[in-house]
Amino acid sequence: MNINPVTKLCQISLACVLAGGAYAEMDHSNHDSGAHEMGQAQGGKAPDNARDPHAYSGGFTLTEGPYALPGPRQLKLADEHRFWAIIGDRLEYQEKSESTVFDLQAWYGTTYNRLVVKTEGDILNGTLEESSNDVLWSRAFNAYFDTQLGARVDNYDEGEDRQWLALGFQGLAPYWFEVDVTAYLGDDGRTALSAEAEYELLFTQRLILQPRMEINLLGKDDPANGLGSGLTNMSAGLRLRYEFSRQFAPYIGVEWTGAFGDTADYLQAQGEDKSTTQVLAGLKFWF
Repeated sequence: MNINPVTKLCQISLACVLAGGAYAEMDHSNHDSGAHEMGQAQGGKAPDNARDPHAYSGGFTLTEGPYALPGPRQLKLADEHRFWAIIGDRLEYQEKSESTVFDLQAWYGTTYNRLVVKTEGDILNGTLEESSNDVLWSRAFNAYFDTQLGARVDNYDEGEDRQWLALGFQGLAPYWFEVDVTAYLGDDGRTALSAEAEYELLFTQRLILQPRMEINLLGKDDPANGLGSGLTNMSAGLRLRYEFSRQFAPYIGVEWTGAFGDTADYLQAQGEDKSTTQVLAGLKFWF
């Protein structure tokens, strides 16, 4: 028998209404109660067989409780420990001047406060021609830079030694440039500024090219040591090293050194060139 579509639609609608009414009359008290209970956080006392809250640390707390060790505090964070390092940034032989150049740094202390010692100089024919030695207190300024305060002593085989107060900063500049800038104040109103910058270009994880530049400025003439005021000298070089390990890396390179102003005049008066370019070989290390 054919049924009119309108009649069929009315029959379906009536069935839905009757089913909805029957569902509304059902007792949902148990269902609602369970949902309410599930929505609340569990409270009360933990059961006797609950896991020990200190078990994750092997039974030890930091300073107190039944698991604490006697005596001074045993557990420390990394920035509370004291560490040390000796870094040989340059230990090289320069072919033209037939001299050995060293540039070393050592430090001891924590992440925030350190004692830093810097020393660099030239050795010619077994004699220490000149050297500069800094003893500094280093304080972390931010994640990338340390401020440094201390003293410096310059020693000359031929000339007059100088003593300075030192104030500067050292760290990692944007784009991964390592910089070290220090201002100096000496006796008789002498002032000086020294700045170094280095960059490391990795060809591989072991083969690394390092451009390096250093400039020195002096506030007033120092004829006893053959130094003039203003920009006294500048050096720029490239060093290609191979890291057999992170702590041992021989290198070869080339470096240009130039003197300016009265410093250049002092060198020429002694029969020396005001600028030189020379091949070098050396070792970079740390431990």
